[in-house]
Amino acid sequence: MKRFFALILILSACKTEPEYSFNPDIEITEYKSNGSELVIDRVEYQEKLEGFWLGQCIANWTGLITEMDKIGGEGLDGKGAGFYTRENWGGPDEPNIWGSNELSDTIGFYFEDSLWGADDDTDIEYIYQELLLKNKTSLLSGEQIRDGWLKHMKQEEENYLWVSNQTALNLMLDGVIPPATSAPENNPDYEMIDAQLTTEIFGLFAPGRPDFARKMAQLPINTTARENAEWISQFYVTIYSLAAIRDGNEDLKTSIFEMADEASGVLPENSYSASMYRFVKEKYEEGVTWEQARDGLHEKYQVRQEDGYVWSTQDKVCNGCFAAGINFGASLISFFYGEGDLKETIKIGALSGWDSDNPTATWGGMLGFMLGKSGIEKAFGRTFGEEFNIHRTRVGFPNDGIDNFENMAQKGLFVIDRVVQENLGGGVDPKKNCWYIPQ
Repeated sequence: MKRFFALILILSACKTEPEYSFNPDIEITEYKSNGSELVIDRVEYQEKLEGFWLGQCIANWTGLITEMDKIGGEGLDGKGAGFYTRENWGGPDEPNIWGSNELSDTIGFYFEDSLWGADDDTDIEYIYQELLLKNKTSLLSGEQIRDGWLKHMKQEEENYLWVSNQTALNLMLDGVIPPATSAPENNPDYEMIDAQLTTEIFGLFAPGRPDFARKMAQLPINTTARENAEWISQFYVTIYSLAAIRDGNEDLKTSIFEMADEASGVLPENSYSASMYRFVKEKYEEGVTWEQARDGLHEKYQVRQEDGYVWSTQDKVCNGCFAAGINFGASLISFFYGEGDLKETIKIGALSGWDSDNPTATWGGMLGFMLGKSGIEKAFGRTFGEEFNIHRTRVGFPNDGIDNFENMAQKGLFVIDRVVQENLGGGVDPKKNCWYIPQ
């Protein structure tokens, strides 16, 4: 895969300040810089990680308002038929395919002033970060993933797991260890959406090194995904790793489009996921509206089932509404037509249809990281709550599950301390509070 390090913006000169916190489980060794490394300021990176968690929460909860409201065609038993358009923003929220619209009566941004609740777009990433620290490793084993899932997932009552995640948990309860939990012969949901909303964070753990980010993420991805669902997840991990070395102050449209083209190299040429990427990008370049691109995506892949995409009929639950492919296509529509604007990307993602909270959360997290927490506040012209309740959906964490974005971001720094020193051959400078990452 080609690199574009000539375009890298080094996040800032390292600062010389005392008493910073570093991963307490590693011994920081002296590193001699040769002057060619990527240099990243840990203070700025922490603020960006806070932006990742905040942006993901805003986008996730905004997308939940319209989740499964619209799945195209005649819908499911007459529910969810057709699609929203831009004109629906600010208008009534219609019931989803299960007959509910309890989150909001109106389609619009969702904000919290105090405590954000975890959801399946944020909670498993939270678990993986905790498991990396608890197990003092950068590469989780199948046993460590299984033990973490069984400890932190509710097993009988409502547990906010669906399709491949729930199937994988059931397999773990029967003694199956990842990656066998995603093997098609064990898990018929192996090409559902799950892994692409639970593993993006690994890209941020290996800034500018998507090769190692994908290595870190591989087993977590293969806990629930194979084939196209796996490749799509690798795309997201890759673009997140590239985002980690780009700056939100540069031209975001140019930057993210370059990142996307770079990341698309992980999609096998003849896969339907690669075809979807080309289709959406071509529609954007043709100048058609995002609604026309979305309708064309539905017609091409769910109605005509081109490029080998069969999930709209193979999945009997809701015409493939949870499938990795169609939601990847919808994600790309909000990505390209949002053009790097956080608010516009979330709006389009929420209105595009299907499992609308997942694509919005993915791009809200990435753009939120690039902007940083302060950049998100500037974009929306307000401040937000910074506490996070992991026990809304998961169990077994201290402090009754109440955490906060600053603490979560610091734990992310600790993960990266280990990755940089032990896996990337780089260095952690405790005096200047920065990382040196060989290119």
